[in-house]
Amino acid sequence: MKKILSLVVVSALGGIITLGAYKLFIAPENKPIVISNNTPATFLPVSSNTLNTGVQGLDFTVAAEKAVHAVVHVKNLTISSGEMTLQDLFYGRRPQRAQLGTGSGVIVTPDGYIVTNNHVIDNSQELSVTLNNNKTYDAKVIGSDPKTDIAVIKIETDEDLPVITFGDSDQAKIGEWVLAVGNPFNLTSTVTAGIISAKSRDLSGQREQYFLQTDAAVNPGNSGGALVNTKGDLIGINTAITSQTGSYIGYSFAVPSNIAKKVFMDIIEYGNVQKGILGVSILNKNTEEAEKLGVNDIEGVYVSEVTPNSGADKAGIKSGDIIKKLDNLEISKFEDLSGYIKTKRPNDVVKVEVLRGNQTKSVPVTISSIEILSVRFMDMELQDLSDSFKKAYDIDYGVRVKNSENKWLLSNLGITEGYIITGINDRKIESIQDIAELKNKYGDDILDNIKRLEYINKRNQRKEVIFR
Repeated sequence: MKKILSLVVVSALGGIITLGAYKLFIAPENKPIVISNNTPATFLPVSSNTLNTGVQGLDFTVAAEKAVHAVVHVKNLTISSGEMTLQDLFYGRRPQRAQLGTGSGVIVTPDGYIVTNNHVIDNSQELSVTLNNNKTYDAKVIGSDPKTDIAVIKIETDEDLPVITFGDSDQAKIGEWVLAVGNPFNLTSTVTAGIISAKSRDLSGQREQYFLQTDAAVNPGNSGGALVNTKGDLIGINTAITSQTGSYIGYSFAVPSNIAKKVFMDIIEYGNVQKGILGVSILNKNTEEAEKLGVNDIEGVYVSEVTPNSGADKAGIKSGDIIKKLDNLEISKFEDLSGYIKTKRPNDVVKVEVLRGNQTKSVPVTISSIEILSVRFMDMELQDLSDSFKKAYDIDYGVRVKNSENKWLLSNLGITEGYIITGINDRKIESIQDIAELKNKYGDDILDNIKRLEYINKRNQRKEVIFR
């Protein structure tokens, strides 16, 4: 026992001696820091608005108050075919199943015109709208555009309704505060806040949709609702979320208000969407050709081709030009250019600033109708269907044969000018962009890779041919 106690004492003394030696001979000397009264202390600049929560001084109440009264709850009743039983088969019945979908909408005129998403009202048999004051009205579809996912519906009422004013989404800035207003999970008049995270965001990968990205919480039921700035102006129609669960995880997307406003005005004035083009093809950055030309390092977009007889062609824009601005809006990528042109109609004039060599010049360009576009495919010239053509012939999609030199298709299938190609292999053909992608995929071997062709003849009969 005495030996153990001796060992403990010796160990303790050894530790004390070692620590004292380190402090005396090895550890650096800690001298007190003295600040002279004559030397002003240095402070880092900090905005008072960034202290604590980062939102001091901001007031969302005015914007929220304006928005909630003009955002409505949309209910869509659809009828679909149910599962057939043996009894149904025996009696020749076709079971039907009712399904209720919900979303949101934004009142934009006092007499009851409402902007919402196309997918909110698609295939509706019955459509109703509930206002923030709990009054419910039947609604009818005035028109829609699946490409932009915007639809216009109307309710009839004797009283003037509260509205949200369209804002200018081109002037919205990344980092700007926004509010999302809608009816997620059937919870009416829900307001969430966030910032604009990005602009001109393309989710499809086909350069057809251009969204404002925000981190304001958007969930199922918010679709068709309002994205407003702190003034309460409408800068977007909430449309989509990116999530594996189907619920919000930090990213949500809205159709810019300038596009939604243009679609709304077109539907009201013309009954369909007036689509126009600038008349240029843009070279994608990060491709082998772009790397050779140094396009990856330019500020703007590089014109690779100019469409003959288009507004750009007539204005003198040439291949190799770099488009820097459209109407004083800076253009840094294709999505900026295409998204802005979607807000224009045929015959609108756009001021285009281009860099040619070392010279910058500004030229007025008249927007051309999309119907001047065509693509060569299997010895045929194909073009997109106009909205008026689709409506007249009750056709939803396809490309029209403008002219044909394909004698085999003519003699064997009768395909000639006026026929409509609706499907190739397992792909639905909605536009000449789909044809161009097939050509890029198969190249000169396209004929050897077609297994099935779907088309509509001049008598509006749908046909399908399988190649073995």
